[in-house]
Amino acid sequence: MEPGLTATAALSPDEPSPRQIEVLEATLRQMMTEGQAVTMNSVARAASCSKETLYKWFGDRDGLLTATVKWKASRVHVGAVEPGRLDRAALVARLEEFARNWLTVISSETSIALNRIAIGEAGAKKGHLGAIVLENGRFALGNRLKPVLEAGRDAGLLIFDDSEEAFRTFFGLMARDVQIRLLLGDSLELPPAIIHSEAARAARQFLALHGAESQT
Repeated sequence: MEPGLTATAALSPDEPSPRQIEVLEATLRQMMTEGQAVTMNSVARAASCSKETLYKWFGDRDGLLTATVKWKASRVHVGAVEPGRLDRAALVARLEEFARNWLTVISSETSIALNRIAIGEAGAKKGHLGAIVLENGRFALGNRLKPVLEAGRDAGLLIFDDSEEAFRTFFGLMARDVQIRLLLGDSLELPPAIIHSEAARAARQFLALHGAESQT
């Protein structure tokens, strides 16, 4: 994260309370309507919450945005794997689960709005949302999936030298041009059936590239 992002120390716990979730949802709604102009004042009004409470929970605008991004990214989860008990079917299930969750999150209107604001602020060198999204989005997701990839390698199911490079390969296979098209306003529809199909395709292609069976 860029220097100066000290507000994260004031974040609410990783698992926000129901009332805090209401505030985070209000923040996402304000991003959709106000864009970069979203403020602590506007969120407080939208969430029927005092500014004092927002500052107590999140520290400042950067802290609120960090909590919002973390909460949104937490929807992209992947099941734990037991050391020594991972087989090919379980590995495929984990890869597909991760891809399904990611595609579902990034295709939501709130996620599109959030990422557009982050890109705009980064391009204008204004604010820290771009760095916040990178750290708590892309980089955090990599840290979430890489243990699964490494477990697959330890189980003899995958072959790769570097888990970060392997993650980037899988990320590219599941993302393709979907997110950029959504950010640029393409009316791309991703119903659950399409998301399931895309997730399965990404897992299948990844195993074709890095699966031990494909390289024997």
